[in-house]
Amino acid sequence: MSVHLKDKIIITGAAGLVGQNLIVQLREKGYRHLVAIDKHAYNLGILQKLHPEVTTVLADLAEPGAWQHCLKDAACLFMLQAQITGKESALFIRNNVISTEQVLAAMHTHHVPYLVHISSSVVNSIANDDYTRTKKQQETLVIHSQLSHCILRPTLMFGWFDPKHLGWLSRFMEKVPIFPIPGHGRYPRQPLYNKDFCKILIHCMEQQPAGAIYDIVGNTAIDYIDIIRTIKQVKNSKTWILSIPYGLFYALLKIYALFSRQPPFTADQLVALTAGDFFEGVDTEQVFGIRQTPFVEAIQETFCDPVYGKIILKR
Repeated sequence: MSVHLKDKIIITGAAGLVGQNLIVQLREKGYRHLVAIDKHAYNLGILQKLHPEVTTVLADLAEPGAWQHCLKDAACLFMLQAQITGKESALFIRNNVISTEQVLAAMHTHHVPYLVHISSSVVNSIANDDYTRTKKQQETLVIHSQLSHCILRPTLMFGWFDPKHLGWLSRFMEKVPIFPIPGHGRYPRQPLYNKDFCKILIHCMEQQPAGAIYDIVGNTAIDYIDIIRTIKQVKNSKTWILSIPYGLFYALLKIYALFSRQPPFTADQLVALTAGDFFEGVDTEQVFGIRQTPFVEAIQETFCDPVYGKIILKR
Protein backbone atom coordinates (compact mmCIF):
# COMPACT_ATOMS: atom_id res chain seq x y z
CA MET A 1 0.00 0.00 0.00
CA SER A 2 1.53 3.32 -1.06
CA VAL A 3 1.28 6.46 1.05
CA HIS A 4 0.02 9.67 -0.54
CA LEU A 5 0.68 13.26 0.48
CA LYS A 6 -2.95 13.71 1.59
CA ASP A 7 -3.04 10.56 3.73
CA LYS A 8 -3.40 10.75 7.49
CA ILE A 9 -0.10 10.09 9.27
CA ILE A 10 -0.02 9.52 13.04
CA ILE A 11 3.05 10.37 15.14
CA THR A 12 3.00 9.18 18.77
CA GLY A 13 5.50 10.78 21.12
CA ALA A 14 5.51 13.58 18.56
CA ALA A 15 6.72 16.44 20.75
CA GLY A 16 10.16 15.01 21.51
CA LEU A 17 13.45 15.18 19.64
CA VAL A 18 12.59 12.77 16.83
CA GLY A 19 8.96 13.82 16.47
CA GLN A 20 9.67 17.55 16.18
CA ASN A 21 12.34 16.91 13.54
CA LEU A 22 10.21 14.35 11.71
CA ILE A 23 7.31 16.78 11.35
CA VAL A 24 9.66 19.40 9.90
CA GLN A 25 10.81 16.86 7.30
CA LEU A 26 7.29 15.56 6.56
CA ARG A 27 6.05 19.09 6.02
CA GLU A 28 8.96 19.88 3.70
CA LYS A 29 8.11 16.77 1.64
CA GLY A 30 4.51 17.93 1.28
CA TYR A 31 2.63 15.74 3.76
CA ARG A 32 -0.33 17.70 5.06
CA HIS A 33 -2.56 15.47 7.20
CA LEU A 34 -0.41 14.95 10.27
CA VAL A 35 -1.69 14.04 13.75
CA ALA A 36 0.79 14.58 16.58
CA ILE A 37 0.06 12.85 19.91
CA ASP A 38 2.07 13.51 23.07
CA LYS A 39 1.50 13.94 26.81
CA HIS A 40 4.00 16.78 27.29
CA ALA A 41 1.85 19.92 27.12
CA TYR A 42 4.70 22.45 26.90
CA ASN A 43 6.57 20.66 24.12
CA LEU A 44 3.35 19.95 22.24
CA GLY A 45 2.60 23.67 22.46
CA ILE A 46 5.92 24.45 20.78
CA LEU A 47 5.06 22.02 17.99
CA GLN A 48 1.65 23.66 17.56
CA LYS A 49 3.17 27.13 17.30
CA LEU A 50 5.70 25.98 14.72
CA HIS A 51 3.13 24.02 12.69
CA PRO A 52 -0.40 25.34 13.33
CA GLU A 53 -1.72 23.21 10.47
CA VAL A 54 -0.77 19.98 12.29
CA THR A 55 -3.44 18.37 14.49
CA THR A 56 -2.06 18.07 18.03
CA VAL A 57 -3.54 15.77 20.67
CA LEU A 58 -2.54 16.00 24.33
CA ALA A 59 -2.81 12.47 25.72
CA ASP A 60 -1.10 9.84 27.85
CA LEU A 61 -0.70 6.81 25.62
CA ALA A 62 -0.50 4.46 28.60
CA GLU A 63 -4.20 5.11 29.23
CA PRO A 64 -7.21 4.51 26.96
CA GLY A 65 -8.78 7.71 25.71
CA ALA A 66 -10.05 9.81 22.85
CA TRP A 67 -6.61 9.67 21.25
CA GLN A 68 -7.33 6.10 20.13
CA HIS A 69 -10.04 7.31 17.74
CA CYS A 70 -7.50 9.54 15.97
CA LEU A 71 -6.05 6.39 14.39
CA LYS A 72 -9.16 5.84 12.28
CA ASP A 73 -8.36 5.99 8.53
CA ALA A 74 -4.64 6.50 9.17
CA ALA A 75 -2.27 5.24 6.49
CA CYS A 76 0.77 4.87 8.77
CA LEU A 77 1.87 5.36 12.36
CA PHE A 78 5.29 6.40 13.60
CA MET A 79 5.76 5.10 17.15
CA LEU A 80 8.27 7.36 18.88
CA GLN A 81 7.24 7.54 22.53
CA ALA A 82 9.96 6.48 24.95
CA GLN A 83 11.13 6.95 28.52
CA ILE A 84 14.89 7.48 28.21
CA THR A 85 15.94 8.70 31.65
CA GLY A 86 14.32 8.39 35.04
CA LYS A 87 14.82 7.30 38.63
CA GLU A 88 12.00 4.73 38.86
CA SER A 89 11.52 1.47 36.95
CA ALA A 90 7.77 2.08 36.85
CA LEU A 91 8.25 5.09 34.55
CA PHE A 92 10.06 2.98 31.96
CA ILE A 93 7.46 0.20 32.15
CA ARG A 94 4.59 2.64 31.79
CA ASN A 95 5.99 4.72 28.95
CA ASN A 96 7.92 2.08 26.99
CA VAL A 97 5.81 -1.04 27.53
CA ILE A 98 2.25 -0.21 28.58
CA SER A 99 1.96 2.68 26.12
CA THR A 100 3.15 0.40 23.32
CA GLU A 101 0.53 -2.20 24.20
CA GLN A 102 -2.15 0.50 24.03
CA VAL A 103 -0.96 1.89 20.69
CA LEU A 104 -0.72 -1.55 19.07
CA ALA A 105 -4.22 -2.41 20.27
CA ALA A 106 -5.59 0.83 18.81
CA MET A 107 -3.84 0.11 15.51
CA HIS A 108 -5.56 -3.28 15.36
CA THR A 109 -8.93 -1.73 16.18
CA HIS A 110 -8.68 0.85 13.41
CA HIS A 111 -6.81 -1.36 10.91
CA VAL A 112 -3.83 0.96 10.50
CA PRO A 113 -1.91 -0.74 7.69
CA TYR A 114 1.70 0.10 8.58
CA LEU A 115 3.89 0.89 11.60
CA VAL A 116 7.34 2.45 11.69
CA HIS A 117 8.73 1.72 15.14
CA ILE A 118 11.71 3.55 16.58
CA SER A 119 13.59 1.20 18.85
CA SER A 120 17.18 1.85 20.01
CA SER A 121 20.69 0.55 19.54
CA VAL A 122 20.65 -0.32 23.26
CA VAL A 123 18.83 -3.57 22.43
CA ASN A 124 22.23 -4.70 21.11
CA SER A 125 24.10 -3.24 24.06
CA ILE A 126 25.80 -5.01 26.95
CA ALA A 127 24.14 -2.50 29.30
CA ASN A 128 21.47 -3.83 31.67
CA ASP A 129 19.33 -0.96 32.90
CA ASP A 130 15.64 -0.02 32.92
CA TYR A 131 15.83 1.70 29.55
CA THR A 132 17.59 -1.20 27.84
CA ARG A 133 15.28 -3.84 29.32
CA THR A 134 12.06 -2.02 28.46
CA LYS A 135 13.20 -1.12 24.93
CA LYS A 136 13.80 -4.82 24.33
CA GLN A 137 10.30 -5.56 25.63
CA GLN A 138 8.85 -2.84 23.43
CA GLU A 139 10.51 -4.25 20.33
CA THR A 140 9.27 -7.76 21.14
CA LEU A 141 5.72 -6.45 21.40
CA VAL A 142 5.97 -4.90 17.94
CA ILE A 143 7.45 -8.04 16.37
CA HIS A 144 4.67 -10.22 17.80
CA SER A 145 1.88 -7.73 17.03
CA GLN A 146 1.03 -9.25 13.62
CA LEU A 147 1.01 -5.70 12.24
CA SER A 148 2.94 -4.86 9.09
CA HIS A 149 5.95 -2.96 10.38
CA CYS A 150 9.62 -2.12 10.26
CA ILE A 151 11.92 -1.41 13.19
CA LEU A 152 14.80 1.05 13.31
CA ARG A 153 17.46 0.99 16.01
CA PRO A 154 19.29 4.33 16.06
CA THR A 155 22.39 5.15 18.07
CA LEU A 156 22.68 8.30 20.20
CA MET A 157 20.90 11.08 18.32
CA PHE A 158 21.39 14.82 18.22
CA GLY A 159 19.90 17.72 16.32
CA TRP A 160 17.34 20.50 16.62
CA PHE A 161 15.02 20.42 19.65
CA ASP A 162 17.34 18.17 21.70
CA PRO A 163 16.41 18.58 25.40
CA LYS A 164 18.91 15.93 26.48
CA HIS A 165 22.14 14.52 25.06
CA LEU A 166 24.21 17.01 23.07
CA GLY A 167 21.60 19.74 23.44
CA TRP A 168 21.83 19.64 27.23
CA LEU A 169 25.63 19.41 27.11
CA SER A 170 25.71 22.50 24.89
CA ARG A 171 23.50 24.51 27.23
CA PHE A 172 25.45 23.33 30.27
CA MET A 173 28.64 24.51 28.59
CA GLU A 174 27.15 28.00 28.27
CA LYS A 175 26.53 28.20 32.02
CA VAL A 176 29.73 26.95 33.58
CA PRO A 177 33.39 28.06 33.42
CA ILE A 178 34.59 24.44 33.77
CA PHE A 179 33.09 21.48 31.91
CA PRO A 180 33.68 18.16 33.73
CA ILE A 181 34.14 14.88 31.87
CA PRO A 182 34.46 11.40 33.41
CA GLY A 183 37.93 9.91 33.37
CA HIS A 184 39.96 10.21 30.18
CA GLY A 185 36.86 10.82 28.04
CA ARG A 186 37.99 8.33 25.37
CA TYR A 187 34.64 6.59 25.15
CA PRO A 188 33.66 5.88 21.52
CA ARG A 189 30.33 7.27 20.36
CA GLN A 190 28.53 6.98 17.03
CA PRO A 191 26.17 9.98 17.13
CA LEU A 192 23.40 10.04 14.55
CA TYR A 193 22.13 13.34 13.13
CA ASN A 194 18.38 13.39 13.65
CA LYS A 195 17.68 15.17 10.38
CA ASP A 196 19.28 12.27 8.49
CA PHE A 197 17.40 9.75 10.62
CA CYS A 198 14.05 11.39 9.92
CA LYS A 199 14.68 11.17 6.18
CA ILE A 200 15.25 7.44 6.68
CA LEU A 201 11.97 7.18 8.61
CA ILE A 202 10.06 8.78 5.76
CA HIS A 203 11.73 6.46 3.27
CA CYS A 204 10.54 3.48 5.35
CA MET A 205 6.99 4.83 5.47
CA GLU A 206 6.96 5.25 1.70
CA GLN A 207 8.60 1.92 0.84
CA GLN A 208 7.03 -0.12 3.70
CA PRO A 209 9.53 -2.97 4.09
CA ALA A 210 7.70 -5.83 5.83
CA GLY A 211 9.27 -6.97 9.11
CA ALA A 212 12.62 -5.35 8.38
CA ILE A 213 14.91 -4.41 11.26
CA TYR A 214 17.58 -1.81 10.59
CA ASP A 215 20.47 -0.81 12.83
CA ILE A 216 21.01 2.88 12.06
CA VAL A 217 24.40 4.10 13.16
CA GLY A 218 26.07 7.46 12.82
CA ASN A 219 28.92 6.86 10.39
CA THR A 220 31.36 9.09 12.29
CA ALA A 221 32.98 7.24 15.20
CA ILE A 222 34.13 9.88 17.67
CA ASP A 223 35.23 9.86 21.31
CA TYR A 224 33.04 11.57 23.89
CA ILE A 225 35.72 14.14 24.70
CA ASP A 226 36.02 15.06 21.01
CA ILE A 227 32.27 15.58 20.79
CA ILE A 228 32.59 18.08 23.65
CA ARG A 229 35.51 19.79 21.94
CA THR A 230 33.56 20.07 18.68
CA ILE A 231 30.60 21.67 20.44
CA LYS A 232 32.99 24.06 22.19
CA GLN A 233 34.57 25.00 18.86
CA VAL A 234 31.29 25.53 17.01
CA LYS A 235 29.85 27.64 19.83
CA ASN A 236 33.13 29.52 20.33
CA SER A 237 32.97 28.68 24.03
CA LYS A 238 35.72 29.63 26.50
CA THR A 239 34.80 26.86 28.96
CA TRP A 240 37.66 24.72 30.26
CA ILE A 241 37.31 20.96 29.89
CA LEU A 242 38.33 19.19 33.11
CA SER A 243 38.81 15.45 33.61
CA ILE A 244 37.33 14.05 36.84
CA PRO A 245 38.16 10.52 38.09
CA TYR A 246 35.46 8.07 37.03
CA GLY A 247 34.62 6.94 40.57
CA LEU A 248 34.16 10.51 41.79
CA PHE A 249 32.06 11.40 38.75
CA TYR A 250 29.83 8.36 39.39
CA ALA A 251 29.41 9.28 43.06
CA LEU A 252 28.52 12.89 42.20
CA LEU A 253 25.81 11.69 39.80
CA LYS A 254 24.36 9.45 42.50
CA ILE A 255 24.28 12.34 44.97
CA TYR A 256 22.77 14.73 42.42
CA ALA A 257 20.00 12.22 41.67
CA LEU A 258 18.94 12.37 45.32
CA PHE A 259 17.99 16.02 44.89
CA SER A 260 16.82 16.14 41.27
CA ARG A 261 13.48 14.70 40.11
CA GLN A 262 14.75 14.48 36.52
CA PRO A 263 18.54 14.30 36.50
CA PRO A 264 19.85 15.13 33.01
CA PHE A 265 22.59 12.51 33.24
CA THR A 266 22.33 9.46 35.50
CA ALA A 267 24.81 6.96 36.89
CA ASP A 268 23.23 4.27 34.68
CA GLN A 269 23.88 6.43 31.62
CA LEU A 270 27.50 6.91 32.72
CA VAL A 271 27.90 3.14 32.87
CA ALA A 272 26.37 2.86 29.39
CA LEU A 273 28.65 5.64 28.10
CA THR A 274 31.76 3.82 29.26
CA ALA A 275 30.61 0.28 28.38
CA GLY A 276 32.66 0.22 25.18
CA ASP A 277 29.79 -0.63 22.84
CA PHE A 278 30.49 -0.34 19.13
CA PHE A 279 27.56 -0.85 16.79
CA GLU A 280 27.45 -2.06 13.21
CA GLY A 281 24.79 -0.48 11.03
CA VAL A 282 23.45 -0.59 7.50
CA ASP A 283 24.91 1.56 4.75
CA THR A 284 22.27 4.30 4.83
CA GLU A 285 23.18 5.62 1.39
CA GLN A 286 22.98 2.19 -0.21
CA VAL A 287 19.82 1.01 1.59
CA PHE A 288 17.83 4.25 1.86
CA GLY A 289 19.54 6.63 -0.55
CA ILE A 290 20.40 8.90 2.41
CA ARG A 291 23.96 10.24 2.59
CA GLN A 292 24.73 11.16 6.18
CA THR A 293 25.71 14.73 6.97
CA PRO A 294 29.36 15.10 8.11
CA PHE A 295 29.51 15.41 11.91
CA VAL A 296 30.98 18.92 12.18
CA GLU A 297 28.52 20.23 9.56
CA ALA A 298 25.64 18.62 11.44
CA ILE A 299 26.77 20.19 14.73
CA GLN A 300 26.91 23.60 13.05
CA GLU A 301 23.38 23.17 11.67
CA THR A 302 22.14 22.01 15.07
CA PHE A 303 23.37 24.96 17.09
CA CYS A 304 23.54 27.75 14.50
CA ASP A 305 20.22 27.42 12.62
CA PRO A 306 18.35 30.76 12.89
CA VAL A 307 14.90 29.14 13.18
CA TYR A 308 15.34 25.92 15.13
CA GLY A 309 18.77 26.30 16.74
CA LYS A 310 17.50 28.19 19.79
CA ILE A 311 14.31 26.26 20.53
CA ILE A 312 14.60 24.36 23.79
CA LEU A 313 12.16 21.63 24.77
CA LYS A 314 11.49 20.72 28.38
CA ARG A 315 12.40 17.30 29.71
